[in-house]
Amino acid sequence: MFPNFSKLPKLALAILLPIWVFVSFIAAQLIIEAVVWILVKLGAPLSSVNQTVLSAIIAAVLYIITLIIVIGGPLLTQKKATSLKEVGLTNLPTWTDIFMAPAGFVIYFILSSGLIYVVTQIVPGFDATQTQDTGFGHVSQNYELMLAFITLVVIAPVAEEVLFRGYLYGKLKKYVPVWAAILITSALFGLIHGTWNVAVDTFALSIILCLLRESTGGIWASILLHMIKNGIAFYFLFIVGLR
Repeated sequence: MFPNFSKLPKLALAILLPIWVFVSFIAAQLIIEAVVWILVKLGAPLSSVNQTVLSAIIAAVLYIITLIIVIGGPLLTQKKATSLKEVGLTNLPTWTDIFMAPAGFVIYFILSSGLIYVVTQIVPGFDATQTQDTGFGHVSQNYELMLAFITLVVIAPVAEEVLFRGYLYGKLKKYVPVWAAILITSALFGLIHGTWNVAVDTFALSIILCLLRESTGGIWASILLHMIKNGIAFYFLFIVGLR
């Protein structure tokens, strides 16, 4: 049975909500791994499928399953629906959202650079140059680049903003101070991104994304900033890197 969060103390909620999101993310990965294992055992020719296409499909399905578990769990077990307003998707993007996104990128870049510098100075062996594994290791054809772009620059920002700045942050700030909700959301967001240098960078990014969510009342500015950040990373990894 899904835990009845509404009857728990605020401190317990602040702990259990991010755990629920993290467990849902891990559960979605395990489900996909189980399905792939079953398909291989049944003789499905997955090794002959283009790996870029397969990575794009797996990434999209991972986000879908995670959102279904996170949002669908309370709905199915306790009839507690999560509204579009709660996740910050009631209105279309405004000009304010559009203009705040690039401004937010500048602030994020400064904050991330500062945090990475500080961590580099105080943590022995911290590698600030380690590259994140995007799941798209061998991209050469134009259609492969397009699939990687759609996955990393469109699907990932939208899904992650709905999940973290929409659902998690939107829920947490009802029970804890805004600053605590920002730190908890950002810590978890950094944790799921793997390598330590990427975790620090995405922690900084999430702080700005949460502030945009708080100041605009929605997640469109956050989505746009996330797309800008991923788009720039995509350019250096897949365009400049292939030259």
